[in-house]
Amino acid sequence: MKRIGFLSFGHWSPSGHSLVTSAADSLLQSIELAVAAEEVGADGAYFRVHHFAHQLASPFPLLAAAAARTSRIELGTGVIDMRYENPLYMAEDAGAADLISGGRLQLGISRGSPEQVIDGYRYFGYAPAEGATDADMAREHTATFLEVLGGESFARPNPRPMFANPPGLLRIEPHAPGLRDRIWWGAGSRATAEWTAEQGMNLMSSTLLTETGPTEDGGVPFHRLQAEQIQRFRDAWDAAGHAREPRVSVSRSIFPIVSDLDRQLFWRERHSTDQVGHLDGGDARFGKTYAGEPDKLIAELAEDEAIAAADTLLLTVPNQLGVDYNAHVIESVLTHLAPELGWR
Repeated sequence: MKRIGFLSFGHWSPSGHSLVTSAADSLLQSIELAVAAEEVGADGAYFRVHHFAHQLASPFPLLAAAAARTSRIELGTGVIDMRYENPLYMAEDAGAADLISGGRLQLGISRGSPEQVIDGYRYFGYAPAEGATDADMAREHTATFLEVLGGESFARPNPRPMFANPPGLLRIEPHAPGLRDRIWWGAGSRATAEWTAEQGMNLMSSTLLTETGPTEDGGVPFHRLQAEQIQRFRDAWDAAGHAREPRVSVSRSIFPIVSDLDRQLFWRERHSTDQVGHLDGGDARFGKTYAGEPDKLIAELAEDEAIAAADTLLLTVPNQLGVDYNAHVIESVLTHLAPELGWR
């Protein structure tokens, strides 16, 4: 059994080709897609977070609203850039959204990806300490966030408070029991995956990975790089001696062609291959798009080693095509592919 959800970037564009023309459209349709995904039997609704962009940026109001409209589906992020976050305020928001959801939040966080603006976190009031990098700052924010999610009391109470305090030190409220175990780190390298395991976070394997190990065809296939990263994460988890079983997710663009509209939109993607690009001064490999008739996709996806190694598959959806079409894509994967591949 594999958990299958969707991952939306929440793009909007005032274009005649988009069904999502404003921020309001993006937010409201994201909620409706979470509802529709639950109705067709999916397991998760995840949202990407980007600042200074025509995309989703403030996840907790969205997660809370989706939680109030659903009852079963997991609700998460993929990912929140921790360079921008006040970890205590974030813990309050996350705790509130998780309680509204009844404990269904699955929060993906990370050091962030290339930005729309230069050092955007500085506009939010954050800057690395002298001699530190922005990645160091993101991990420092993360350490504080994880610590306060544990629910330990640490703040000295006012001896003359407006309202009576319980005895002893105080903690961040509202506290959401179990949320600490439902934090994921978006990792784009082997070393980061191992660090993730050491911190006791679940692994959200990135949609791009640092390119290593060139072969005759120019590079190791993305899914194989990702499978190796996942194995290193699991090995590091075991070595750290954590008591619980970790979770691992991968993201894929998968479009079964089962209608004329599918064929019109995605027939050009039927021979997609991995792509090599550049990230942070080095090479990176991106996964291909899977598009085609179900029997073709079943054969291709059966060879994807990273999907096989993960317990959670997130379907990256073209949200600007609207709620109905994206619900159709999710249902097509669940109906035409998942049973044949042993995911259901």
